[in-house]
Amino acid sequence: MSASDSTLKATVKEKYGQAALRVAEGAAPATCCGSSACCGTTTEAWDPITSDLYDEQQKAGIPVEAVLASLGCGNPTALATLNEGETVLDLGSGGGIDVLLSAKRVGPTGKAYGLDMTDEMLALANENKRKAGAENVEFLKGEIEEIPLPDESVDVIISNCVINLSGDKRRVLSEAFRVLKPGGRFAVSDVVVRGDVSPAVKSNMELWIGCVAGALEEQEFLGLLREVGFTKPSIEPTRIYKAEDAAAFLSGSGLEPQDFASQIDGKFMGAFVRATKPAACCYPGSPCCGPDC
Repeated sequence: MSASDSTLKATVKEKYGQAALRVAEGAAPATCCGSSACCGTTTEAWDPITSDLYDEQQKAGIPVEAVLASLGCGNPTALATLNEGETVLDLGSGGGIDVLLSAKRVGPTGKAYGLDMTDEMLALANENKRKAGAENVEFLKGEIEEIPLPDESVDVIISNCVINLSGDKRRVLSEAFRVLKPGGRFAVSDVVVRGDVSPAVKSNMELWIGCVAGALEEQEFLGLLREVGFTKPSIEPTRIYKAEDAAAFLSGSGLEPQDFASQIDGKFMGAFVRATKPAACCYPGSPCCGPDC
């Protein structure tokens, strides 16, 4: 791991740990991260990235702390196909909302794993699991670049605005491919870039923690998915952030919104990213199995 990757990981862990502690103490997470939010604004104002991701029906029966600790940019559980009896893994599961929602979808014969590297988030997630009475849920400590599960053990991988925070996205995608079963699905929400972004945005640590500077360019993301072995990669925009959204996002960060808002305008989007691991019979030396190849 490079020094810059190590610094990024330590900063992410610190910021998300602060977020979890604030929620556990009964405070809203909006001001959780000091000079920068974890995946959204630092103020009590409306946040264009994290707001209104879950409807009231989905939140019913989910502990309020899981909802408050949701720092994502989308709702992968609303878009992913999850079937009874399947095994789901959430990369960077935070307070556990997407794991708990997935657990309902796969039912008692299925299993929902959450993976997180932050002790405070894992403690909060396990408490939310207890409150929800979810028996088919397990939270694992680890890093998304090195998933602590066996090869071909998961049917579906979801994630909510976390892959962009990694300094080694190729390794994350390779690990996701490894643990998916043949025919398994990759279905994540993330921030994605369209077009060029200035070096100032790419290098700014505060914007990294806000899920912006670390986002992959759209075609680069699709290319990486193909390179590690996935087929049928696609990116579906769910929100496109404008200059006024960037100003709201940067409010209270210590950065000057006018310096960055125009550079973010229309170039960053919340998106749903899908891909499929080829079925077993689609590998070299095996007969093709039709449309799943």
